[in-house]
This record gives sequence, structure tokens and C-alpha cells, in this order.
Amino acid sequence: MERFKRDTSKEHGLAIFKNSELLKIYHETLSKKSGQSDSFPLLEILLRKRPVRSLSGVVNVSVLTKPWPCPGKCIFCPSQKNIPKSYLASEPAVQRAVTNKFSPYRQVAMRLKALREIGHPVDKVELRVIGGTWSFYPEKYQERFIAECFRACNEFGLKSGVKGLKSRSGKQNLENLQKRNEKAKCRIVGIAVETRPDYINPEEIKWLRGLGVTKVELGVQTIYDDILQLNQRGHTVAATIATTRLLKNAGFKVAYQMMPGLYGSSFKKDMAMFKEIFTNPGFKPDYLKIYPLALVKDTKLHKFYQQGKFKPYTEKELIALLIEIKKTLPKWVRVERVIRDIPPNDIVAGSKTLNLRETVLKEMAKTGLVCQCVRCRETKGDRAADEKPCLFREDYEASAGREIFLSFEDKARTKLFALLRLRLAGQAFIRDLHTYGQMAQLAQGLASRELIQHRGLGKKLMAVAEKIAKKSGYEKIAVISGVGVRPYYRKMGYKLKNTYMVKTLN
Repeated sequence: MERFKRDTSKEHGLAIFKNSELLKIYHETLSKKSGQSDSFPLLEILLRKRPVRSLSGVVNVSVLTKPWPCPGKCIFCPSQKNIPKSYLASEPAVQRAVTNKFSPYRQVAMRLKALREIGHPVDKVELRVIGGTWSFYPEKYQERFIAECFRACNEFGLKSGVKGLKSRSGKQNLENLQKRNEKAKCRIVGIAVETRPDYINPEEIKWLRGLGVTKVELGVQTIYDDILQLNQRGHTVAATIATTRLLKNAGFKVAYQMMPGLYGSSFKKDMAMFKEIFTNPGFKPDYLKIYPLALVKDTKLHKFYQQGKFKPYTEKELIALLIEIKKTLPKWVRVERVIRDIPPNDIVAGSKTLNLRETVLKEMAKTGLVCQCVRCRETKGDRAADEKPCLFREDYEASAGREIFLSFEDKARTKLFALLRLRLAGQAFIRDLHTYGQMAQLAQGLASRELIQHRGLGKKLMAVAEKIAKKSGYEKIAVISGVGVRPYYRKMGYKLKNTYMVKTLN
């Protein structure tokens, strides 16, 4: 696209416009045509900046909570004034939050606006609430926080953008805002929160479902009690195992945040840790975030480093460890991150490379190694017409239940188009349904011909899951649906019951 603009300008003496300027003109033109949806979606894709932002089928919006006391006393966590514990003022997400005075409404609005301005559809939003131990915050604050996120999405539109960036006074009922979101242009299809393994119980699970949470990121860090104690985490491995089971039995997607390089650990021990996570049925998370320990100031661990009691991994050691981890991962886990967005200037010692994933994959490629995780195989900008999806099934035991991973992939299993996670453990639960590739807008007919989304792959996976559940003796099946996806399941005969979408298997 850039080359075409340069060649055309030279030949005809035309002015060169930035992609963002062309997108603005494009959106303004469409806004004048009342009642019409986007007429040229492929043109918008060509003009899009940072295409990876919506290549997983959704756009991610991270929203930071206000500074709040943390129950943990971890020796590696920084504690900066007026910043949530474990976060640094220099991190991009923190800077956005500070700019917006930690208002959830304004944070969401600003992020949606920025994504839209560089050409990304914002119809399907995965909301990620960050800022420490979510379950430790007062329930009134949690409810208002989530309500404001829903309100920001409900009020976002192409023609008028966001109707003001100020949070309104007066409480709006969360349930009403959720119902509105089912028909909004910008729908929240999933909500993830961060918390500790020792802060989840049946009452908390019920509360999270009322908020609309579909995924829980557990700050596990390590699966060795002695290392947890040395780093003053304040929870046990037993808590991680119990919490994982509780969450899966309630239909949640479970993500582990792991931290190799902790005080008292070693290369050999970290290697063994990741191997056990995916072989021990007590663990087996659906998603994984690898946050190698970053040594920063304002921590107790930094004092240990100055005293010569601790030495972080060098970049070479860390790359070697990540290669060993990634080359043995199962096909059903998605590695979302391998490094945190901590600016290099804040890191005292150790790796300062922010694009560590790309570095690791390049090193693996040199010796013919590949990572089989979901993210490394998910389709990107491929045309649907060029692909012929094949159905695959993989069964495994986890958290005292039977997990069934269904997927549509190419024959060689190098490209993954859609997946479904079905759990059979007392009841049949669809915990995850996702179609990858470039996001198709909700009212975009052309997408069904050109892109992977909106081609019925999700419905086919649902039908297979229902047959498996029925054959296994289950009379009903439930889905932990994001609020914005409820209409999709209703079309397949599901009804809302106690925050879940439920269907009787006739």
C-alpha cells in the first residue's frame, strides 16, 4: 500500500497522505451515509496500521485499576507512589491510566478511539482488567469499574465516536448496561481479571460471573512451595491446584502467570516446572503468560542483588530456557506473552529485549524447532477461500475432569482457524470458543467470503461438542459466554440461566 501511494504520487504529482489521514476521510465519508455499514472493508484492512492488533479475531483493551493496597509482600514487586503495586509508571498501560486519572470509562474510550483511528474494527472487545489482586478490591469498586467499561463500549460508535470522555455521576445498573451491550456496536466478548490463587472460593466465583468475567489469570509464579516462601508470595501450590479446579468446574478459562528466574530457583528447576505444569493433571492451564523475573529498583530483591545474593538470568540463558519451554508445549495451550512491557531503562540487570518472542522463534527456526502452542499456529491474515479446515480432537485429563480440545486446522496442523474447549466433570461446559484470523465486523457481509470469521466454523464446533456431551450421558450443556456474545448462542437454541447460556440436549 505504501509503495502504491509513493509510485502514484510520483507519476501524477499527487500529495502523499498518511494511512491515518486516509482512514479519517474514509470514516467521515461513511458517516455521511446514514444507515449504511462499512462498504469497503478490504480497503480499511489495506490502510490499517499495526494489523496484529486485530489478527486474533478480537481487539484487546487493557484497563488499569486505581492504586490499591496489595495483600502480597513479594520481594520482586516494585511499589511506586500512586501506582498499583507490581506496575511501573513507565509502562504504556500505566501511562494511559494516569493520563485518564484511572477512570475505567476514559481508559476504554481512549483505547477504542485509538484503535479505530488506525483502522481496526472494535466490534469485538476482550477486556483485560489489570492492576494486581482484583479479588482484594471492595465489591462496590469492582462493580462500578466494570459498569463503566460496559458503558464506554455501549456509547462508542463510528459516527460520533464516544459521547464525551467524562465519567458520569450516578450509578447505572450493571445488569442493564450488560443487556445494552448485547446489541451495542462495540461488544465485550470476554473479560479477564488478575488475582491470586488464595483469593478464589465458590462465593468469589459467583461474584465474578455476575460481573461478566469469563477468564481468570492466576499469579502462580512457581509450583514449588520452597520458592514461594523464599519470595514471600503468601500462598501455596495446593491453593493453585484447588483454585484451578474450582475455576474450570465453573467454566472459566484459566491462565497462569509464571515467573522463571525467581530468587532460589535455577535453570534446571524452571525447566522441570514447565514440564510438570503440562503433565500434572492438577495444573494444565488453558493460557500461559511467561513473565521472566525483571530486576527493578524499589524491591527487596534489588537489595539482595546489590549484596551479591541474587543474579538474574542473562539474555542468553533466558532465550535458551524459553526455547526449551516452547518446543515441548501441547497444542491446546496458548502462550500469550513471554515478556512484560517493562521499559529497558527500568530493568537493572537481565534481559531488556521487549520483542523476546520474535527472538526466540528465530533462534528455534535455525535448528528446525517450532512451537506448537495456539498462538504460534493461529491463522493470521489468510484468505478463507484458500483454506480447507480439517476437524481435530484431543482429549486429556485435568483438574479431576475430562477436557476435550476441538479445533479446525489445516491438514498439516500448522494453521489453526478455530477452537473449542469442552469440559466434562459433573456437567458439560463449553469453556472457550474462538475463531482466529482478521476480525470480521458484526455487520460485514463481505467478511464471510474473504475472511475466516463468520464462515460457520464456530457453529460446527458447537454441534460437535453437543454430540459429544449427549453421547457421554449429559442432558444439558452450558457455555460461559461473554455478555456481547449471548445473541450468537441464542440463535443456536441457548438460553440465559444464572449468567450462563444453557441448552437442553434433545
